[in-house]
Amino acid sequence: MSSQPILAYVGAAAPNGNGIYLFRLNPADGVLTPVKLAAAINSPSWLDIHPNGGILYAVDEASGSVMAFSIDRTNGELTPLGAAVSSQGAGPAHLSVDPLGQFVFVANYEGGSIAVLPIREDGSVGDASDVHIDTQPVGPANAASAPPGSFAISGHDAAHPHQIQADPAGKFVIHTDLGEDRIYSWLLNRGAGKLTLNAVTPVPPGDGPRHFAFHPNGAWLYSLQEEGSTLIFFTYTAATGTLTEQQQISTLPPDFAGTSFTSEVRVSADGNFVYAANRLHDTIAVLRVDAHSGRLTRVGEASTEGDYPRNFTIDPTGNYLFCCNQRSDAITTFRIRERGAVLDFTGRYTAVGSPAVIVFLT
Repeated sequence: MSSQPILAYVGAAAPNGNGIYLFRLNPADGVLTPVKLAAAINSPSWLDIHPNGGILYAVDEASGSVMAFSIDRTNGELTPLGAAVSSQGAGPAHLSVDPLGQFVFVANYEGGSIAVLPIREDGSVGDASDVHIDTQPVGPANAASAPPGSFAISGHDAAHPHQIQADPAGKFVIHTDLGEDRIYSWLLNRGAGKLTLNAVTPVPPGDGPRHFAFHPNGAWLYSLQEEGSTLIFFTYTAATGTLTEQQQISTLPPDFAGTSFTSEVRVSADGNFVYAANRLHDTIAVLRVDAHSGRLTRVGEASTEGDYPRNFTIDPTGNYLFCCNQRSDAITTFRIRERGAVLDFTGRYTAVGSPAVIVFLT
């Protein structure tokens, strides 16, 4: 294992965060060491890094804007690239860089819109080349798949785009709308930077699709429903950009009752496990992937050792999982053992106010 430190960035959002923080990870022991506040931003709720590894993009949830920063790969310093541009909607909750590095896609949770922002030659972002507003009816307040006694009813007051990401080939762009209980597929016109609606996939009413993750094979997609506390496994047809449901499974223990909200889903690099975070229950569920069918089997869970896990990420070595506990102002570190089946808390807490997202520089 390399002993060279790995750089990490944490978006620390309101109310206790002050911007984007730089950390160094020691891959030998999983220790995450704070370095400095790398960029002062009101509420950086999501970060992503350009495929070339040289540019970091951030949304500011408070101002409804997107910013680009060049990365000094020797020390992690961030330098602004151009001015911030509008995300074309209030409360941007997610952005992603397309796999060919030509566009940034943004989901505006409060504004009910998605936008395509072209990436300029110097890495900065230009004004939106396309904007779409979700206008379909919202789902019911009560989630069809929620556990008994659930009051997870916060997201069905309006349209709420929550994640937007291109498929692995960069041909289609997928976005979830939590309020509408729909997953949208768009065909990307790279020449014009425009999206054309391709397909719409519903989830059970009121369940609220939040985040999703592709399997490394590109043919399987796992969608996480915030209010239903479920994972839905879809097969993905890359040629047509369409989803076909195969399975629905809870992220909570079989005997759970009450309210919980899911937040983040990740697939291990080898594709053998899916992990999903539960807020209020404050756990990360571990599910095994059947190598032939893609279907999930619940293995167990680990306490996040904190309050309200908004995001978690597996480090580039695949040995550690880092969980952002938003309400307890700390990132907790877990050793991934037994080839992915077990998450062991290392006892390490890294203090940071209202951590919303962590990304590693690879």
